[in-house]
Amino acid sequence: MATAVDTRRIVSGGPRPTPGTLAQLFFDAVERYDKPDALQSKVHGAYQPVSHRTLATRVRHVGLGLRALGIERGARVGILSENRPEWAIADYACLTTGLVDVPVYPTLPAEQIAYILKDAGVVALFVSTDVQAAKVAEVRPLLQALRHVIGFGDKTWPGVDLTFDALETRGKDAPSAPSPDRYRAEALTAKPDDLATLIYTSGTTGEPKGVMLTHDNFYSNVSVCADVLPFRNDVALSFLPLSHVFERMGDYLMMACGVSIAYAESIDTVPTNMQEVRPTVMMAVPRLYEKMYSRVLENALAGGQVRKRIFFWARGVADKWADEMLAGRTPRGLLAFAYRVAQKLVFSKLKARTGGRMRYFVSGGAPLAPEINKFFYAAGLTILEGYGLTETSPVIAVNTPQHFRIGTVGRPIPGVEVAIAPDGEILTRGPHVMKGYYNKPEATREAIDADGWLHTGDIGELRDGFLAITDRKKDIIVTAGGKNIAPQPIENMIKTNKYVSQAVVLGDKRRFPIVLVVPNFEHLEKWAKIKNLLWTDRRQLINLPLVQAKMEKEVLRKLSGLASFETPKKVGLLEHDFSIESGELTPSHKVKRRVIEKRYADRVDRLYQEEDATAA
Repeated sequence: MATAVDTRRIVSGGPRPTPGTLAQLFFDAVERYDKPDALQSKVHGAYQPVSHRTLATRVRHVGLGLRALGIERGARVGILSENRPEWAIADYACLTTGLVDVPVYPTLPAEQIAYILKDAGVVALFVSTDVQAAKVAEVRPLLQALRHVIGFGDKTWPGVDLTFDALETRGKDAPSAPSPDRYRAEALTAKPDDLATLIYTSGTTGEPKGVMLTHDNFYSNVSVCADVLPFRNDVALSFLPLSHVFERMGDYLMMACGVSIAYAESIDTVPTNMQEVRPTVMMAVPRLYEKMYSRVLENALAGGQVRKRIFFWARGVADKWADEMLAGRTPRGLLAFAYRVAQKLVFSKLKARTGGRMRYFVSGGAPLAPEINKFFYAAGLTILEGYGLTETSPVIAVNTPQHFRIGTVGRPIPGVEVAIAPDGEILTRGPHVMKGYYNKPEATREAIDADGWLHTGDIGELRDGFLAITDRKKDIIVTAGGKNIAPQPIENMIKTNKYVSQAVVLGDKRRFPIVLVVPNFEHLEKWAKIKNLLWTDRRQLINLPLVQAKMEKEVLRKLSGLASFETPKKVGLLEHDFSIESGELTPSHKVKRRVIEKRYADRVDRLYQEEDATAA
């Protein structure tokens, strides 16, 4: 691939950090912090701590147990599990014994799990539950390389060869087992360029590709983020899948900064776990913030007229306060007083729902609507939005408290170069860029050019050193009239409406765009009851003419500032949320636009036919 980079359009985040390894990061953290609560997890209804010393001991025993099974340095070991301490223990055990771990999303069906395990040549696999074990048992005849399935905990499930407890005991009792000091010394012989993990990314198109990330890919990312992000003596709630690079790197970052990592029980229990753990920092994808924003609006609008007026007054005050702060000025006088009142009357309740101690949220994985980001900032809850890819381990740029600009993903971090190609594509180069795609040399050459620039596939621009993402290159819609439309900003605007759960803009090679919308049925059904509408199921509800008119009005009123060629002409309603399990979302909740377009092709065609009939 030829490089077409204008050197005048390159921004560097600063000098490259000193290379290192994740084994080095782990042992340094254990020695430096030695805290009683390195990790926390829910056991018998209450959060229980795991100390740094206990963690180091268990990591060593599991590492020696894997070695006792005859698993040699460089072999692939899979982890198929939800977030829990055993995930981290298994990961660090692999990293400190020279093994390459392969995380697998626990939401994936058996056939997709089989593809990853087979492609990576996984020889041993950790599973978290009997459900995960059953998936593996279903496809195990296809996995010739897989020799050991290890179940977390002490229970034996069908298809499991060995329990985690038994593996630890085997390592602890292994003959000629090295002392802790010798184990550490052997672990530190790893080289920065050694392969640490294979993370399979499905992306929005194509079959999964194994991203080869080295120790230093992660180490360089963590070391510079630890310098620019203010995480010290914090408590983090970990709930995004550790099989995704964003949370994986985030947990390494928390470990390096001495942050206590508390694992949420599940995605559904996050609100409850926030109250129990009372985190001070938290990483999440925009979907969480969208839901929190929607709930705040719902509560405000559900109250009486007085409550509603107080909310919108407080929001207006906070907006003015935010404008002053973002302009680098300190709000004073009447505005400062009004903001304190607004905090007490309205925003303190939002803070209480996060546990009451939240200092910073971090957002990544997909674009965050600026309106939502500003709302949280105005409420006194700062979201540090960043940007990266699995292929960049992952952080390319991030907003920091010192350098913060809503509507951007921040400045490139130290060691990272960013350039904008002539067609608007974001390119990046530095120690964070992957080694390549496993067993896919052609795909690697397509992604990384001869000069080391990774072509991200995202479209963006640099604004005074801050990077702004405008869309995915493959997502750009080109209408039949030759107009280019970036769908993501439009979708983000639509999703700020309380009646909308999900939205996808389509229209490539068509005369105009349309949008498929999944309503927020909680709000829509309340409205429908007030209107005395009758329905038996959601399909019937969304087919009611009054409902369709209501949703079209709600969607289009959010798009008043768009050019006419960008504005969707028709709104189609869907009865089910898009999901990872259905193949409509990537594990990081990015929409697979082509999949949705194909799956709902009949619905899309009918929308265009309806518009043609109306025009005629």
